[in-house]
Amino acid sequence: MASYPLVASFAALVAVLLLAAPATAKLTTLYYQKTCPNVEKIVSDVVTTKQISTPTTAAGALRLFFHDCFVGGCDASVLVSSNAFNRAERDADDNVSLPGDGFDAIVRAKTALELQCPGVVSCADVLALATRELVLMLGGPFYRVRLGRKDALTSTAASITGNLPGPNMTVDQLISLFARRHFTVQELVVLSGAHTVGFSHCSQFASRIFGYNGGARDAHDPAMSPQFAQALQKACANYVNNPTIAAFNDVMTPGKFDNMYYQNLLRGLGLLASDQALALDPRTRPFVQLYAANQTAFFNDFSRAMEKVSVLGVKAGRKGEVRRRCDVFNNLTT
Repeated sequence: MASYPLVASFAALVAVLLLAAPATAKLTTLYYQKTCPNVEKIVSDVVTTKQISTPTTAAGALRLFFHDCFVGGCDASVLVSSNAFNRAERDADDNVSLPGDGFDAIVRAKTALELQCPGVVSCADVLALATRELVLMLGGPFYRVRLGRKDALTSTAASITGNLPGPNMTVDQLISLFARRHFTVQELVVLSGAHTVGFSHCSQFASRIFGYNGGARDAHDPAMSPQFAQALQKACANYVNNPTIAAFNDVMTPGKFDNMYYQNLLRGLGLLASDQALALDPRTRPFVQLYAANQTAFFNDFSRAMEKVSVLGVKAGRKGEVRRRCDVFNNLTT
């Protein structure tokens, strides 16, 4: 009889440990093996078609993925639309420039999945899978994507403040931001390599090419190649009147996922101040040099870092849901 309290205590302890287990423990590459076995092929087919028709899709999805995971975790909260009662993440100042192609690719993939496996695959998992497939399509590395994320139950623009890297951040600020999410300096540099694809609007780097440090109109950041600065000045001459004008982050191979981003930084061809700073700071420059010289090292380290990003703050159980539509919480759909 004396053993009963011990058994009860042990059971209680197990229950506590299970409750305390991180949500990442429930993620697995086989999560949909029985409920939606073709999930990866469906997502791949849809986003591949979208990328072929709209070549900016991959960069848009990759940026969308980072903006989602770095704010409250990989929970598709960035996909939610605002309504009369709530201003959602996607309408925060730091997110309004997110390319629509990325959103559209996820909506298309989710729609295809709802036809095959209704109510099964979360939008967060769709975003994670779509990003991996699109990186691969541009020539980037394969990395494992564990599945089983739930979608967030909230999304607020206010949650964005101070949680995303900015185009004019110093290396100190970047290191601090990434450290809060338990990423090393090297992981900061390797994840910045995602800027090997995509583009940035002129307003994000105008201070580097026009009137730098209060100088003349044509004064530019001395860390920038003069020829590059002059070309950007011409391209962005009318950016105030036309805020949609943009330039490729990687001017050499903009449609290819490779290590050219790092080679560009060492040549003064970094578009954003925060990127160029990585090649100048003694804490980050060695990693820029490593990846500029060795694409295999970049791909290997990028894969590991992306796996780490993809499980940031994931939701499980009652902390999330599987949305029927990625832009609306289930309790608001009819």
